[in-house]
Amino acid sequence: MEILKIDHLGIAINSIEDGKKFWTDVLGLACEGTETVEPQQVTTAFFPVGESEVELLESTSPEGPVAKYIDKRGQGIQHVAFRVKDIEAALSELKAKGVRLIDEIPRKGAGGARIAFLHPKATGGVLVELCER
Repeated sequence: MEILKIDHLGIAINSIEDGKKFWTDVLGLACEGTETVEPQQVTTAFFPVGESEVELLESTSPEGPVAKYIDKRGQGIQHVAFRVKDIEAALSELKAKGVRLIDEIPRKGAGGARIAFLHPKATGGVLVELCER
């Protein structure tokens, strides 16, 4: 598996509009806009930082995974995403190594990325996303 870089850090928040006040007004980062990903019940906003990004995640449903995360753990870093060269090859390699996967087949993520998540029980408690752009 070839990991190219940290693609982004996903931060679960109650409100993107409130979150923008810190990331834009305080830190001076530009927001690339928002996008709702209906199948994942989330609205995202990306803030580029060098070659990586900060992704704010706001749930569109009280039953969505981000809402459930906030209910259990509060707002904060929800996942780390690694950009990979070939997501299918990466998933095959991880599966062969016995790594528990949430997604065995990539799905569509924000910004047209192909994404897949690894189960936190296989990664020491960290939700890891693989991302191919």
